[in-house]
Amino acid sequence: MTHLEKVKELRARTDVHFNCCQAVLVTFAQEMGITEEQAFALGANFGSGMRCGSVCGTLTGALMVLGTTSYPPEQADAFRRRFLDEHGDINCAALLKKSHDAGIPRKEHCDGLVFEVVQMLE
Repeated sequence: MTHLEKVKELRARTDVHFNCCQAVLVTFAQEMGITEEQAFALGANFGSGMRCGSVCGTLTGALMVLGTTSYPPEQADAFRRRFLDEHGDINCAALLKKSHDAGIPRKEHCDGLVFEVVQMLE
């Protein structure tokens, strides 16, 4: 199963909610050297922009993946800049407002960012 297939499965589940950060972390748990349960717990407070509309959970999760898989800081910075360039912001609240104004439902917006970030990490 590819990372994208895995994360799509996680986001489609209805028995448990994987926030954006958790979905990214659980998808890459093996590469990070942690269990899926540990990844789920680690990302618990990083959904919805650290639970306060701050930095997008997909980006936070991606930076954690890069950090634990020995990518140099320059590559993490490049990843963050690419996200910013492509979306115009890195903060959850601003990204959600932009998608709301465009008429995109929240789940569709967040799923799209999760899938995009997972593909970028691959």
